[in-house]
Amino acid sequence: MRLSSLFVAAAFSAIAAPALAETTIIYAGSVVADAASNPTGPATITVTDGRIISIVPGKQPFDDADRVVDLGTKTVLPGLIDLHVHLTGDPGGDFWKEAVEPDEWGVVVGAKNARITALAGFTTVREAGSGPDTAFALRRGTAEGMIPGPRIVAAGVPLAIIGGHGDVNGFRPEVNEVLDPGFNCTGVVECAAKVRLASQNGADVIKITATGGVLSQQGRGLEAHFTPEEMTAIADTAHSLGLKVMAHAHGARGIEQAAKAGIDTIEHGTYLDKEAADAMKANGTVLVPTLMAFKGVTERLGKGIYTPVVEAKIEAVAETAKVFMGRARQWGVPIAFGTDAGVFEHGRNAQEFALMKAQGMSDREALASATTVAARVLEMDGEIGRLAPGYSADIIAVEGNPLADVTVLEQVDWVMVRGRVIE
Repeated sequence: MRLSSLFVAAAFSAIAAPALAETTIIYAGSVVADAASNPTGPATITVTDGRIISIVPGKQPFDDADRVVDLGTKTVLPGLIDLHVHLTGDPGGDFWKEAVEPDEWGVVVGAKNARITALAGFTTVREAGSGPDTAFALRRGTAEGMIPGPRIVAAGVPLAIIGGHGDVNGFRPEVNEVLDPGFNCTGVVECAAKVRLASQNGADVIKITATGGVLSQQGRGLEAHFTPEEMTAIADTAHSLGLKVMAHAHGARGIEQAAKAGIDTIEHGTYLDKEAADAMKANGTVLVPTLMAFKGVTERLGKGIYTPVVEAKIEAVAETAKVFMGRARQWGVPIAFGTDAGVFEHGRNAQEFALMKAQGMSDREALASATTVAARVLEMDGEIGRLAPGYSADIIAVEGNPLADVTVLEQVDWVMVRGRVIE
């Protein structure tokens, strides 16, 4: 064999050879395998190459492991899932920063927040709107282990109507035009095309702003921003590409219209009424209530952070935000966990559980909303949301029993994402 052939063969062998398996043994004081299960006693969890291999009762001896983690008396459970975050942004009212900060800065901010979010126990997040490429860069960075953080399901730039929530506004017209990221649409043909463009650019999910919003710099109402035909075109096109659609929506008629159009999740849902709830139930539309968003913005009222038009909108929704999820639950609307982190400080995500309990959810329901239910929304319920052989090793540890008091999840002591311990 010629020397060049030997080099080629050696190179191919190096590429083709499987990497050595890395095994971690975890000793748990107790295990909550999923929200429907009760805590066990002590157990030994074996993780190899990022996947759970076994969960066996008791503290079992091991013959060979690359790492042993003894969590003492702590309760081990599946990593949590937040279906609505904005990793690439931090809270504040400085809308003008859109004009002075480059998109690349969002990756820097996002890297910081990805680690904070993971350390808070959230091992999977759905990034609900960002710059054109920032969330996609973070998604790759965390997947490849270059950035410590959660698994990221990313939407990228949301679709919006011209001048609506999600569009660039608050500047001179010529500045608005320069800053426009190109995902506004009018009419069914253009809206379908923008869904295809988002898919081409790498979106895992399509985000639309289906109604007006609270933090945008215009005082228009919170009802539907797209026509029924436009919403249907968006949903049908996304579904034809195997993508789901998440819709920012506050007003009842906008929620109802989005549900009837086939939108998969309603984000916020502030003014939900019985008719809108019935439409959501009939179409299998899930509510992601983001109660921490309302708490976060009301904490900043009267401090000169928001413009007067935004302050007025926050005051208008403040009381409704304290009760709407409870009504949705009574009407039988399916509810999954999401916080809108970025509107408030990242890392406080688990404070959503107390707000959900205050509106009638049990501890078990609340835990399910952030594990099995959220995993089902992402169509990843065979991968995340529970601890079982074959599942991704997304594991957290806390003191106490979250099924008896879900607020213990506000203090997470140990986190593993896809088999990697977050330090």
